[in-house]
Amino acid sequence: MEEMDQKPLKQPNQEKLRRDLAVMEAGLYVAGRPLDLKTLGSLIHSRSKKKVQSLAKALMKQYAERDTALEILELEDERFVLQLKTEYTPKVRKLAIKPLLSVGPLKTLSYIAYRQPVLQARVIDVRGEHAYDHLKQLEDLGLILRERTGRSTVIRTTEFFADYFGLSHDLKTMKRQLANVFEEFAKPESQKKEQSV
Repeated sequence: MEEMDQKPLKQPNQEKLRRDLAVMEAGLYVAGRPLDLKTLGSLIHSRSKKKVQSLAKALMKQYAERDTALEILELEDERFVLQLKTEYTPKVRKLAIKPLLSVGPLKTLSYIAYRQPVLQARVIDVRGEHAYDHLKQLEDLGLILRERTGRSTVIRTTEFFADYFGLSHDLKTMKRQLANVFEEFAKPESQKKEQSV
């Protein structure tokens, strides 16, 4: 009789766990960017950082055990992201929706991200007069902030920028990550192919 009493208790807990993992997975999928523990916790109505982190790591482990093109990664600042594994990106890139930014604004954003905080006048000197349009577009998308300080305007990236591109919120770490990306991007194609094999 005791065993029968315990079974119904375990079943709802298993069902809740399955539901919480599914909701967390859905949140990561829909967001399309890294989510922190507080945000993930709000999805499953939990304030326990330890519980949310444990569930996120369990979901990450489930994905690691599957043989799929998707993975969940834990980033710095205790954030998690659901993304395509890098080896599949070249194969499906042409199917991706129009990129968020064209090349010009992306170069302006890259310069700002790596040099921030940077004066707007400096950005215009380096990127040219067309950069005024880039800055407006980047600000409208919520990727940069422009702050007036006296007669100057200082530009820096937003937390949304870091989340969207999967970068750290810590400025020093972000700049190191960007340096690695720029270094990888500058390599000749033949060298990139050798490393991916």
